[in-house]
Amino acid sequence: MSTIRLAHKTDMHEISTFDQVAQQDQSRVIFISEAIEARNCYVSQLDSKIIGYGVLEYSFYSYGFIAMLYVHPNFRRQCIGESLMLHMERECKTEKLFTSTNQSNKPMQALLKKLGFQPSGIIENLDPGDPELIYFKFATIQSS
Repeated sequence: MSTIRLAHKTDMHEISTFDQVAQQDQSRVIFISEAIEARNCYVSQLDSKIIGYGVLEYSFYSYGFIAMLYVHPNFRRQCIGESLMLHMERECKTEKLFTSTNQSNKPMQALLKKLGFQPSGIIENLDPGDPELIYFKFATIQSS
């Protein structure tokens, strides 16, 4: 069973080894590094190996926004993404939680539906020919 924790700077290299975009795009590496520094990045660990990560930030109209969910290709379809999403929902500090995915990303859309996210809009022209679908749900806010 995997565990979820805040990412540390020392996790950056391991994340970069399985994030296929980070291997080719320095802006993704910078994004992950900044999310770790801001304490917005969570990792899923199995034994001592990082098998996925997610980023929860508050840059979307000051609401919680899951800006990234990425699971190691060898560990997909094993509820790692679902666990990360549920963890970030519990960590969310606002009552509204948003996320987005490309129209072509059917597995993520299925996960969002399973987790109770509702369609909330479309953004055209981010990726040519592949609109970004925005999703929303009321977060389960933990009382302090």
